[in-house]
Amino acid sequence: MPQHKELWLLRHGDAEAGDGDDAARRLTERGERQARDAGSALAALGLRFVEVLTSPRVRARDTARLAAGPLGIEPVDHGPLSGGFEAEAALTVMAGHEPGAKVLMVGHEPDLSEVVHDLTGNRIALKKGGLAGIRLEGARSELIALLRPSELRALAAGPG
Repeated sequence: MPQHKELWLLRHGDAEAGDGDDAARRLTERGERQARDAGSALAALGLRFVEVLTSPRVRARDTARLAAGPLGIEPVDHGPLSGGFEAEAALTVMAGHEPGAKVLMVGHEPDLSEVVHDLTGNRIALKKGGLAGIRLEGARSELIALLRPSELRALAAGPG
C-alpha cells in the first residue's frame, strides 16, 4: 500500500470580468469547458479522489462541480480556499487522510502557485483551468504534474 498522498490543485476556469462582487463572478463558457475538460482528464488518468474541496466563490464552486462530475464525487466548500490559502492549511487537510489518499482542491491564484512553491520549491504559473499535482511523502514533497488547460483538453478528448 502506498505511503504517500497526493494533493491536486485546480485553478478555477475563466471567469467574467469583475465589476462588482468578486465572490459572485461566474465562469464564462470557456471556463465551463475548462472545468469539464479538467474532470474528464482526471478521470482519463484514472485518478480517484477521496475528497474534492472548493473555494466557496462562485467561479471556483462551479469549476469544482463541473470537474467533479466525471469523477463521481461531490465537492465540499472549504472556506480557507477562498483567499489566503497556504501550504500549512493544505497539509493540515491532508493529515486527516490515510496513506494513498488523493485530494483535489479548487481555488485561486496566487494562493495555489504559492502552495506548490512552499511545498516543492518549484515556481509555477498556474493558468486559469490549470492543474498541479503534488506527491506528499513524509516531509518530502514533489511536483508530479503541471497541466495547462490545452493539455487537459487533449487528455479529455482521449487518443486519436
